[in-house]
Amino acid sequence: MSRKQRVVDLVVERLASAGVSHIFGVDGANIEDLYDAAHFRSDITAVLAKHEFSAATMADGYSRSGAGLGVVAATSGGGALNLVAALGESFTSRVPVLALVGQAPTVLDGRGSFQDTSGRNGSLDARAVFSAVSVSCERVLTPAGVAPALSRAIAAARTGGPAVLLLPKDVQQGFLDYAPDGCGPHTLRPIGNPQPILGILRDADGPVTIIAGEQVARDDARAELEALRAVLRARVATVPDAKDVAGTPGLGSSSALGVTGVMGHPGVAEAVAGSAVCLVVGTRLSVTARAGLDDALAAVPTVSIGSAPPYVPATHVHTDDLRGSLRMLTQALSGPGRPMRVRVPDTVRRTELAPPPFAGPGLRYRDAMAVLDDCLPEGSDIVVDAGNTGAAAIHYLPARRGGRFAVALGMGGMGYSFGAGIGMAFGRADARRPRGRTVVIAGDGAFFMHGMEIHTAVQYRLPVTFVLFNNNAHAMCVTREQLFYDDLYSYNRFRASRLGAGLAAMFPGLTSVDVADRDGLAAAMRAALAADGPAVIGVECAADEMPPFAPFLAQLSATAPAAQQIPTAKENRTDVAASA
Repeated sequence: MSRKQRVVDLVVERLASAGVSHIFGVDGANIEDLYDAAHFRSDITAVLAKHEFSAATMADGYSRSGAGLGVVAATSGGGALNLVAALGESFTSRVPVLALVGQAPTVLDGRGSFQDTSGRNGSLDARAVFSAVSVSCERVLTPAGVAPALSRAIAAARTGGPAVLLLPKDVQQGFLDYAPDGCGPHTLRPIGNPQPILGILRDADGPVTIIAGEQVARDDARAELEALRAVLRARVATVPDAKDVAGTPGLGSSSALGVTGVMGHPGVAEAVAGSAVCLVVGTRLSVTARAGLDDALAAVPTVSIGSAPPYVPATHVHTDDLRGSLRMLTQALSGPGRPMRVRVPDTVRRTELAPPPFAGPGLRYRDAMAVLDDCLPEGSDIVVDAGNTGAAAIHYLPARRGGRFAVALGMGGMGYSFGAGIGMAFGRADARRPRGRTVVIAGDGAFFMHGMEIHTAVQYRLPVTFVLFNNNAHAMCVTREQLFYDDLYSYNRFRASRLGAGLAAMFPGLTSVDVADRDGLAAAMRAALAADGPAVIGVECAADEMPPFAPFLAQLSATAPAAQQIPTAKENRTDVAASA
């Protein structure tokens, strides 16, 4: 006689066989059976978040850490809808995430039940909502349909982006004849043949510039990118959400140009303009990532390889397996097929944006990032939130060798970093990476949205340091008020707070302090890095300091008298010699 199995047990078993070891979520009536199933498996840990948005960013950060597919679970109604903003980030940034969303029982569809999202008889249609923020969305109506739907969802997510399964409670509680699982840990993805761009690269007569993007990080194609860079003797710039894929020791640091886009380094445009060919690897080059590059890219032959074509005209090769395609390209350009006329410039100019000097209270952004640069050891993961604080970290703070650098620029949702940092901390061990610390860099505005996930880090004693830049404002909005609305008023300044002291009082035993100068931050970072578990540092800064953000600096120069106009770029003290 065949053995019966609950649907939720089948789901958890097949997730485990697909390499999933963590499920992030918030429990509730219409997803509690899944939590019950996870409880009885030693190879799956169900992590309880404080909010579904953060649970989904945990899954996103876990996936970006290199640990594998991130999974989030949520109950019906408002709990389900709280996922939308975070899944929108994963969708736009093409991060593999699986969302398991509970619904009311099917027998109540269209009958006015609490949290009915079946779409029947005038009820909210969850499938319509989630289809807009996912690469795949299915509502499963029978127990027998769950296993094939789960396989399809996992395969879809692995192509890059969230997949959503809507699971009514009665379907979750259903039974099936037991069958061995069919979700293997890996799904073969098509490798794009780089032949269409091979000749252009082989015939390059002059310097080659590579712009590397988020798919390099997602597919962990860092080593393959560096091998290609060496063959082409190229210089490499990265988009903001791929800072860790090039420019750290061992990954072409001597040929690194910095970051592209609105928070990027002006020398990138100069390098692209002087190139014989620009190779775009694993990014679509959104406006945020390509600001200031359009003219240079239009004047230079541009080729691309990745899972989606860039927004600028380019000869494009599609690949869902960037590592495999880059290996093929490097091999074809090696030996007898190597480019003979590529040239390496004598120097790589390291440039940065130059905000106007500011002498107000607190610590300056650049000084704070210099302290973090001095303190953070190799292997540290860095997760950056939106706003002035994020712009400063993207522009000034290098990624660590062997570490990850994540930033949510798909949707730019404030508060993303708290959950994502926690997800990265869980993912480090699963990715078989050495032990290390995750550092979350966020502002007080982001903290007030989703910072209570610090409690989740406390609950699980995670090695996460939260560096909270406290300027008592939504500072980027304050800057906009000053630049575009004559600084006549502000809706965006807060009453003063002391985040470090407040969290120390809220969570006894948590290492949590406030600092206001460089020495204080350095001492607090040393203590935080040595802490057994999480730590918090509140950094006092000023909302009136302008960040390194190109649109703001351009507006400031456009409105300032000619004699007072400031340069938007300056050269670092030294040039960095390029090497093959």
